Amino acid sequence: MEAVKAYPSDSAEPKTKKRERKLLMGNEAIAYGALESGVAFATGYPGTPSTEVIETIAHLKPGVFAEWAPNEKVALEEAAGVAYTGLRTLVTMKCVGLNVAADPLMSLAYSGVEGGLVILVADDPGPHTSQTEQDDRYYGKISLLPVLEPADPQEAHDLIIYAYELSERYKVPVIFRTTTRVNHTTSDVEVSEFVELEREPKFKKDIERYVRASMEGNRKRHKWLNETLAKIEEEFNSMPFNWVEGNGRIGIIVEGAPYNYVREVLPKIEGDFKVLKLSTPHPLPRKLVVEFLKGVDFAIVVEDGAPFLEEEVKIAAYEAGLNVPIYGKRTGHFPLEGELTPSLVRNALLRLIGEEGETYEKPEEVKYAESLAPKRPPVMCPGCPHRGSYRAALDALRDLKLGRFSVPIHGDIGCYALSLLPPLEAIWTEFVMGASISLANGQSVAMKKKVIATIGDSTFFHNGIQPLVDAVYKNLDVLVMILDNRTTAMTGHQPHPGTGGSETGRKFNEIDIEALVKALGVKYVKTVDPYDLKATREAIKEAMQVEGPAVIIAKQECVIPVIRRGEIGEIPVVVEEKCTGCKACILLTGCPALVYDPETNKVRIDNLLCTGCGVCNQTCPFDAIKFPSELERGA
Repeated sequence: MEAVKAYPSDSAEPKTKKRERKLLMGNEAIAYGALESGVAFATGYPGTPSTEVIETIAHLKPGVFAEWAPNEKVALEEAAGVAYTGLRTLVTMKCVGLNVAADPLMSLAYSGVEGGLVILVADDPGPHTSQTEQDDRYYGKISLLPVLEPADPQEAHDLIIYAYELSERYKVPVIFRTTTRVNHTTSDVEVSEFVELEREPKFKKDIERYVRASMEGNRKRHKWLNETLAKIEEEFNSMPFNWVEGNGRIGIIVEGAPYNYVREVLPKIEGDFKVLKLSTPHPLPRKLVVEFLKGVDFAIVVEDGAPFLEEEVKIAAYEAGLNVPIYGKRTGHFPLEGELTPSLVRNALLRLIGEEGETYEKPEEVKYAESLAPKRPPVMCPGCPHRGSYRAALDALRDLKLGRFSVPIHGDIGCYALSLLPPLEAIWTEFVMGASISLANGQSVAMKKKVIATIGDSTFFHNGIQPLVDAVYKNLDVLVMILDNRTTAMTGHQPHPGTGGSETGRKFNEIDIEALVKALGVKYVKTVDPYDLKATREAIKEAMQVEGPAVIIAKQECVIPVIRRGEIGEIPVVVEEKCTGCKACILLTGCPALVYDPETNKVRIDNLLCTGCGVCNQTCPFDAIKFPSELERGA
């Protein structure tokens, strides 16, 4: 059941063009495809599983402007400005990032583009690293824009080249939906030479097209967009990334990464199957789908995410007057939650032909081995400055006799969300970028008391400035702790406006967070070192007693780059005669470098993990943890 894949790059490229195979991750393959398409401007906001695309472009071709934006909305708007001039652009983000960019997306659909603009949005069925299992194919329906989805790294590379051709042919942005399995799968990918398009950027004044204040113009552009989408659908009916395999009477309609699972399990099932592989969930190529359904007795839709494709196929079948039974997530053949696996696909197909699926039972020896393995929950790194920030905040509330359950501490998106785990158990909420401050604002009004918000430096620039402006404007009683670790740590240490650096090494201006906060009108602003627990605790106690908004900036570099530079501090030691085995240092910090030995009833420090931050030195009630320099001085 081999299919012939006729990619545009196979026929469109001159025979003299050098082609070679490389072992690439899906995100790297996308970057190669964008550079082979002549992309001139690439931007986005780092978010797993999309991050490596911008980083790869910056590494492969420093001449291309490939830089991070403060958030996804800014990224899309900047890219739109470039695409209006006729240059090709790329915007990347993770699934929930498109929520932030949704506002400009809707208007951008009406204005359209001149140069090709591709919006890569990486969905995360599972979810593995995201707040939700959001399915961004629905944004295609809302915005009336085409959505493409590749099944593997090679197709991701080839399909993005087609995406630029499609975008420029119809002058619309293209949503390029991937999922984690495609983004982070590695395979051989055939790539070609990078292209530099000789284009002079020009922008022509066109009020009806670019000014959304014109209501009559908006209606005309809406009509244009609907007509354009119909033309794109017609093209999708015969485009080379959609194809049919086999000639059986049992239909399988599949999209994206699950196509690989279908190919894997079909040879092991005795059934008369016919497969329609799609890369165009929106607009659905209805003629192709209807023709396929006419040749089968019943069909099942295999897709990751929501039953988006299943619903579209059923609508197409209904409008064509077909009575073909169509199964999928809505009929319970696949779960509505989590990502698909080969076993889930196999069992659904077996059920479809009246056979029982198989359940996997772990061997007893595996169960026994797992029962012996220690639990390893995620934890802040040894030396993480956020540990000191939250320890100081909890201690400050204790000193003020407020109690850890009387003052809400709101968290945000970043490494510091790990403070929800024992022993700190500090934050009470965490769900979208910048919401910590907004939630604190609202609760300060509702509860008529000071509420704490904690937010990282990159997240503050992403979406935290506006709610802080509101807190100042309305004189709301909040304490905002900006945890400035000098990077976007959670997604791999990307630069942001507060660091001054760039992905390609260009020197940008560094935005001073303290100066910015003061300029917004916050009266109480103090920068502290979170490794200094006493100073940080005292600053928090002061801030809690200030009327109106107060800001504390806990400034200390993320320990990972420090370790990589070999600049860790002096490693403390445990003075055994003073150690009582109370484990206060462990229970108060949760640092993995602190190890309790039940045989000696003592704590020891793992020198391979310790970074010398000194937080444990400040938490021991018996003064049993000392730096060697202290011992030399007799301290």
